[in-house]
Parts: sequence; structure tokens; C-alpha cells
Amino acid sequence: MIDRKHQIPTLMPRSGGYPPTVVVCTQPGLAVLAKWDTMVAGTPQSDVTQLSAWARLRATVGYAPLYVLVWRGVDLVAGAQILYRRFPVLGAVGYLPYGPVIAPAEARGDVCQALCGALSDIPRQQMRMLFVQPPDGAQDISSELLSRGFRSSSAEVAPSGSLRIDLAADEAELRRGLSKRLRTWTRQWPARGVTVRLGDEHDLGLLIDLIGHSANHQGYQPLSGDYLRALYGMLASAGNVALFIGEVHGDALAAELYTACGGMLRLRLRGMDRSGEAARLSLPAAITWEAMRWAKAAGLLWFDFGGLRAPTLQALLDGGAGSSEQPSVDRFKTSFGGTPYRYPVAVEIIHSPVLRITYDLTRQWPAGRQLIAQATRMARGRIGPLNVVRMLRTRGRE
Repeated sequence: MIDRKHQIPTLMPRSGGYPPTVVVCTQPGLAVLAKWDTMVAGTPQSDVTQLSAWARLRATVGYAPLYVLVWRGVDLVAGAQILYRRFPVLGAVGYLPYGPVIAPAEARGDVCQALCGALSDIPRQQMRMLFVQPPDGAQDISSELLSRGFRSSSAEVAPSGSLRIDLAADEAELRRGLSKRLRTWTRQWPARGVTVRLGDEHDLGLLIDLIGHSANHQGYQPLSGDYLRALYGMLASAGNVALFIGEVHGDALAAELYTACGGMLRLRLRGMDRSGEAARLSLPAAITWEAMRWAKAAGLLWFDFGGLRAPTLQALLDGGAGSSEQPSVDRFKTSFGGTPYRYPVAVEIIHSPVLRITYDLTRQWPAGRQLIAQATRMARGRIGPLNVVRMLRTRGRE
């Protein structure tokens, strides 16, 4: 059974020698959530999607959290924040992005087994489908879940890999990592009237408008203004979000939203007005460069581009360089240098044989793959639930 509420154990001793205790609950309580957030933020290269603030954000679009918490005495040493939503016909579908999280000083062996055992034992009536993208370095999580009935997943509830820059390098070294074109621009931007400033809540209307410009240009459905305001508001109080505004002679023409967690600044969203001089002056590149400099000055350790297309990632991991055949967004990212990396194997479990067969068959035809991609983007916060419902209805008429 799943506990609905859970508080910190009070009678168990503090000792790393005691076996881990697992609690699965939907309402851990404020004290436990504070411990959880502290652990997540203190884990290198963790992500905001495992913070309780992200669960509150996703609640605004119909998701609820389920916590799998691992304790040694009164010490919270590991856990997972699963986000799930009930869908007609499908039932409850859950996803776990960049988790589970294990405290860096904790011995992983028995904790990994306890976590994966709890994930595989979540009652079928509680979660019909569960998709997991383990964080960087958690190959043991993938392997353990595969041994417990999960299978490899291509659903991509989180990017399968990305490009990361080590901010321990001094600024001169970071500049040398840029493409020749970008190194030239870093010297020209000031003379061309290009400036970048750190934004705040008063700039959210501007961010929303600029994302709308990009959505119209690229043909995608943007996040709602209410959702973007909630995202910023829920993450800003703890310093987990940063907004950068790019201007040309004082006119704001581009913006980028980043999240910060576990010593890493990660690109989340960007928008640009292409009717002005932003594209000609490479204003997005100016914002990215200044965001890198800001992150280094703020004491963050890594800068992450938030994901790469699978073919680009594979080419880079195989030793190739950026090429004209890559999508423009990937060429942009690779022009800053950095190191490509792939996350551990993503896994999934679909309890119902009928649902599993239906899901597998759906992935075999183009319209089905497009539908699943839409649902995945919804889970990652790229589109709203109503867009998926509209697409379901459209596909049903075809």
C-alpha cells in the first residue's frame, strides 16, 4: 500500500550501517520535502524536474507527484519524484525525468536495489505506465530496473543526451572553445549595440511574446503565458531560474530562460523576434555567451545546452564535429564547444499486456509516432494537454 502522508522517522538511529528503509507516499510533508530539495540541489548535475517546486508547477497542468524516499535512520539518502497524470482509457501514466537521485556521499549498492525494487513494485492500479530517464552516471539504476521487468524505452521523457561545458576553465579558455565566427562576434557585439542583461519577473511578458514569435516562425505550439509565469515564480525564490534578455540599441529582441540545480545552468526555453536585427547580429549567441559567463561568476560548475538531436549526439560521440547536415539548433549549440554525453539507458514498464501491444503497434506507423511524440512533449512541458486531445480526435477522423 502507498502511504498518503509521511513524516521524518524519529526513533531510528543515525548510522550509515543500517539498511535503507523505503517509503512511497504522495504527501511527504513540508519537513520531508525540505530535506528532499536540499538533497537534490546538493547532488552534482541534478535537475529542477526533481525539485518539489517542479511538482507544484506540473500540478497546474494536471500532474501529481508520487515520492519514493529512501532513508537511513533519519537521514534521507535517495529518492525519486515521479509525476503522473490520469488519462481516459490509458489510466495513470507516470514519468521520472533525471531520477532517481542518490546523495553523492551515499554508498549506492543497497540503495540502488531498494529504489529500483520500490519502483518496480508500484501497484499496477496506481501506475499503468511508467517511463524513467536516469540521471548522468546512474547506469546502475538502468541495469537494475532492466533486471526487474523494465525494458529499454525510446519515449524520451527527457533528452537522451546533451552538450556540457566545464566552467572550471578560465574565460580565455572558454572563448577558445567557441567557433571562429563566435570568437569574432564576442569582440564586435559591444560596437554593434548588442547588450545582454539579467531579467526578472517584470520581463516575463516580454519572454512570452518572444517565445510566441519563435513558435510562429518554427510552427510549434508554445507554452501558455500562465504556465511560464508559474514556472518562473515557483523556481525564482530558491534561485533555480535565470532569465537573460538580449537587446540591440536598447530594443529587447531575444530572451533565454535557464534553470539552475546541482551546480549546473541548463537552457530551457528561448525566443526571438526575427523581424529586427537579432538574427543578423547573432543575438541568441550573445545571450548564450553571457549566460555562460554569468554562471561561471555565480560559482556554478557546468553549462548545459538542454539536449541534442539523437543523430547529432551520436555523431559527436563517434568523434565527429558539427556539420552543415545537422539541424541549425544543433549547429548553434556545437559552435560553443563543450563535451557531448549520453544519459544512461531510459527504461519503461507497461503493466497491461494489451496496452503494451497497442503502444508497440502505435510506434510502427508515422501518425502513431507523431502522437506519442506529442504526448512526450506534453510530459516534458513543451505543449499543453489539450493539444494532445485535439490530435487524438484528429487522428481518429483520418
